[in-house]
This record gives sequence, C-alpha cells and structure tokens, in this order.
Amino acid sequence: MKIYRVTDATPQLIEALARLLPQLSSSATMPSEEHLKNLLSNSNIHLVAAECEGVIAGMLTLAIVDIPTGRKAWIEDVVTDDSFRGRGVGRALVEKAIAAAEEAGARKIYLTSNPSRKAAHALYAKCGFEQYDTGVFRLNISHKE
Repeated sequence: MKIYRVTDATPQLIEALARLLPQLSSSATMPSEEHLKNLLSNSNIHLVAAECEGVIAGMLTLAIVDIPTGRKAWIEDVVTDDSFRGRGVGRALVEKAIAAAEEAGARKIYLTSNPSRKAAHALYAKCGFEQYDTGVFRLNISHKE
C-alpha cells in the first residue's frame, strides 16, 4: 500500500473521485477541474490517497487552519472503497494525516463522523481520537446562480 499527498489532477484521481465520492455521501458532487486544481495547490489542504494494486483505494482531506487560538487541523471526507475495506486503508490514511498535521505544527486535530458509522468510530479510537463532548452546528448556504 502506498500512502501519499496528491499534487496533480491526474486521470487516476478523477476516476477515483468519481468512484469514491458516492460511497462517501449520496449528496457529494464531483469537484470542477478548477476547484480541484485550487485545492491541490493550497499548501494548507492535503488530499491524501491510499493506493493498492495500482488503484486509489481511499482518500481523505486534511485542512490546516490558523486561528487566534493556534494552528489546528481538520480531517474531512474519509472514504475507503468498499472493495478495499478491512485491509487497513483507513488507518493508514488517518496515520498519514496525523503525521502531516503534526509536521505542520497543528496543536489539535478534529474530525466529525456520522453516528451510524460505527466502524469509522472504532478506527478513530484506535488512532487515538477521543469523542469530544460538543454540539456540531451546520448552516447550509445555497448559492444563487
């Protein structure tokens, strides 16, 4: 298994996103080419991929954020392809993200996870995350075209 930070919008990445995003969320949409290029060129965003058998088997996004209370990191969009689950892909991705956040000087790493994703919760606990007693609030903003 090869774990790496994605730096180019290759055909392999486009294929992987088209396959993995629907497994992540039924409402996830494919990013535009411009959005993907901007994402990959942002030094505070790490798109981390796991490659198995020549295929991107999973990925996650690590966002590094500087705010008045210090540098923090968020792990988002963690997904492992159904056909590669149970092989340690998710753990390898999370461990790579932890190392990158630590190297970037983040003091804390946050993530959220749907309560129904029990396997993901077990993975995060094995990687040292603790459930944090907080309420998560969300506001959906619709953009008029």
